Amino acid sequence: MSEGVGTGAGSGPARLHGCPVTETLGQRTVHTGTQRYLPLMEALYRDGFEACMGLTGVDYLTHPGRELPDDVRAERFEVVVELLSFSRRERLRVRCQVPEADPRLPSLFDLWPGSEAHERETYDMFGVVFDDHPDLTRILMPEDWEGHPLRKDYATGHVPVQFKEAPK
Repeated sequence: MSEGVGTGAGSGPARLHGCPVTETLGQRTVHTGTQRYLPLMEALYRDGFEACMGLTGVDYLTHPGRELPDDVRAERFEVVVELLSFSRRERLRVRCQVPEADPRLPSLFDLWPGSEAHERETYDMFGVVFDDHPDLTRILMPEDWEGHPLRKDYATGHVPVQFKEAPK
């Protein structure tokens, strides 16, 4: 188990670098908010999590009632990061609560350069801004697109489909 984990009778819930840890179906998850996000991620990098396997956003606008540790305040947005330690054969999930009023986090690019495209996609689809990202531009939608399509309050639209005449 990683350095900085506290467990045991009377010590309360497990913590990793000061952040609460939960476990579901064998998957350990560390919970944090925006203020502790970068220090936590830097500590996990030093702990030997060599790879960021994925990063994505979640919009809980229509589902605010989710299970979180008591000392974690639920926010509208959540950024979920999957880390992997090859040397210890260990996987860890990080769930960061991101407020609707200021949806921004520091970029993980300097720690895990492979996070670059994941952060761009999360920015494009959810509108979460990653400070100090080397190229925070749209990756899926056209540059002039208005809004962020995976937000729950994004108006659904349609694209007219033109069919050619069927062959005779």
